[in-house]
Amino acid sequence: MAAEGEKKPVLEMVQADGSDEGCVTFVLHDEDHTLGNSLRYMIMKNVDVEFCGYTITHPSESKINFRIQTRGGTPATEPLRRGLNELNDVCQHVLNTFQARVNEFKERQEQPME
Repeated sequence: MAAEGEKKPVLEMVQADGSDEGCVTFVLHDEDHTLGNSLRYMIMKNVDVEFCGYTITHPSESKINFRIQTRGGTPATEPLRRGLNELNDVCQHVLNTFQARVNEFKERQEQPME
């Protein structure tokens, strides 16, 4: 655990003794359903993922327990990394599209009406 004044980790990996790398629980601090459900959706699209789910331990805590189980010996860190990258790409696309439409709207507002 982080000492007072230190930053706590954003992501922790919890793995039971003797379990394989394909069955891991990740703890994401300072996150909620917004990231949890979106990330779960992106990870479940991966064919190597057998199970992916998350829980929020208590409404007053802002952390997610995120469980990934894979098949075929794939380490659980790989689908997590891929899911985060793909989610980032989707968010960037949405942001770029939104900004382009806002700019188009502003340009139309600046043109004199006929």
